[in-house]
Amino acid sequence: MIKNTTQVILLSFVVLAVTRASPAWADDCDAVDKFLEAQEAYGYVIEPITDDYVGRTFPGPSFCGLIFRQWPIGVNPPEGLNYSNVAVVQSGQVSFITSESDLRQFFVDHLGAAPDADSAKDAGRTWLRFSSELEQDLFFTFSDPAVEYTTTNDAAIVTGRVIVLNGGTGSIELRMTFDRDGNFIDARERNTVRAGVRPICQATKLLDRDTIVRRMAERDILVMGRPAKPYLDQQRAKARPALKRAIDRIWQRILDEGR
Repeated sequence: MIKNTTQVILLSFVVLAVTRASPAWADDCDAVDKFLEAQEAYGYVIEPITDDYVGRTFPGPSFCGLIFRQWPIGVNPPEGLNYSNVAVVQSGQVSFITSESDLRQFFVDHLGAAPDADSAKDAGRTWLRFSSELEQDLFFTFSDPAVEYTTTNDAAIVTGRVIVLNGGTGSIELRMTFDRDGNFIDARERNTVRAGVRPICQATKLLDRDTIVRRMAERDILVMGRPAKPYLDQQRAKARPALKRAIDRIWQRILDEGR
C-alpha cells in the first residue's frame, strides 16, 4: 500500500498489489500503516514479506518492507527510521529493523536453534532477504537468496548471497555461524550494492531541443524500466499534451521491450 500526500511531488503513487499475502499478513501491514499515520509520515510504500523460509525461521511475527521514496525528491522518514526498513509486527506491536546491526540483534534475540541444514539454510536465506530489503529503494531487483551449509568439528556455517539483477550492481554476501547445537553465534556480510540510474528530471527532457539531451533522457528512462512508472505518472499528470504523448511513447517502449 502507498501513502499519498497533497504535496505535488507525491500526488501520483501506484497502488502495489498485496495479493500474495494472507489476510493476517495484510492486517499486520495495516498495523504498520496506522502506526505511521500516527507519526504523520507520508511518501512510503509497505509490502508484505511472505517468503516461506521467512515464516519457517520466525513463525511468530509478520514482516513488511517499509520504503520511503527517495526519487526524484526524497521524503524524510520519521525519527528512528531509515529510507529502507523491515517492519516487525507481533501481537499488535510494531517495531523496525533499520540497519545491519539491528538485523544482527534481532537474530540474537529471536532466532531459535537451527540444529540441521534445512533450518540453518532457512535462517541464512531470511537474513539475506531482510538485508536486501534494507537496500531497497523501489528500483532494485534482487535475486533469490542462494545459500550453502557446511560443518566443522564444533560449528556449522551458512554462506550465501543475493545479487542485484536490475537497478544497479553488486551483491550482499553472508557468512553465518552456529554452534554445534544450532544456536546462532554471529552473521557478517559484505555489501557491494550500488544504485544505478534513478529519476531526477529525465521525463521533462523528452522534448528538449537538444537531441543529445533527448536521447540521454530516453536512455535513462528505458534503463529504469517498469520501476519508473510512478515517476512517469507523476510527471505526466502535470505535463502539457505534447509531453504527455512523449511520456506515453516511452512507457509503451518499456512495455514492448519487456524492460
